[in-house]
Amino acid sequence: MPKMKTKSGAKKRFKITATGKVRGAYAFKSHNLRKRSNKMKRQARGSFVLSAADARMAKSMMPYA
Repeated sequence: MPKMKTKSGAKKRFKITATGKVRGAYAFKSHNLRKRSNKMKRQARGSFVLSAADARMAKSMMPYA
């Protein structure tokens, strides 16, 4: 049986923690930051743990994660 392919978009956007949770980046941080509030930009730094439903979707795109 051949290896399953990982979706390359998912492998760039998500990381799996040691406990099996999925980490992702906050949205709306790439451009048009002038119109965003300082509070939003500050709170969107770093990454966060995806919800259970979103994590299930992300893990299905990364079969070996």
